Amino acid sequence: DIVFDHVGFAYDKKKVLDGVSFTAREGEVTALVGPSGSGKSTCARLAARLWDVTEGTIRVGGVDISTVDPEALLTDYSMVFQDVVLFDDTVMENIRLGKRGATDEEVRAAAEAANCGEFICRLPQGYDTMVTSDGAHLSQGQRQLLSIARAAVADPPVLILDEATSSVDTRTEVKIQEAMHNLMKGRTNFVIAHRLSTIKDADLIAVVEHGEIIERGNHEQLMAKKGFYYNLYTNQFDQNEAV
Repeated sequence: DIVFDHVGFAYDKKKVLDGVSFTAREGEVTALVGPSGSGKSTCARLAARLWDVTEGTIRVGGVDISTVDPEALLTDYSMVFQDVVLFDDTVMENIRLGKRGATDEEVRAAAEAANCGEFICRLPQGYDTMVTSDGAHLSQGQRQLLSIARAAVADPPVLILDEATSSVDTRTEVKIQEAMHNLMKGRTNFVIAHRLSTIKDADLIAVVEHGEIIERGNHEQLMAKKGFYYNLYTNQFDQNEAV
């Protein structure tokens, strides 16, 4: 479990989070939703100790992460962000970054689990195709699928997905959703979502606004409240219908 216990965070003297408390349970999907700038991604970075809290504590498996070496902590995490970082190397080696020493067979299995084996095989040299750091000749969706394969080969107990589908078309989103569903099984999953349709099945949805959690529950519970989440969801649905 990842436990946020009255967590606060300030950046450059500006308070970003204030008294945030929730538990992302092992084997479940916990989603944070809310307007841009509300503090959702800050929670993800604090959970991985990319930044340190300024108030309260975060515990992973009962251990206060401020007492854990950040590099040691990251061995238990895989993170998939909206902005994918690739390197000037082959597709195979870009995926293998998730687990140094992974065999070719492990990399291929991770790619299949991430729903990207098919498009990789269509590349000029397949897994030996060179890619560049700017991801030229790959679509945003393909780059995102490679980052999911990188997370899959690491086989981590904790998975953090931060706006992983916000920059792709609907058809690609379906493939990414299937890949993420495969990857989430049996892990502690921490999801930051822009498109609310992608987290309808989450075990816990926490709504963040101005650095505070203002609502929590599953999709059905929050829709029944007809509060902030209900308005967010119905507004997105109406916009999608209009498109």
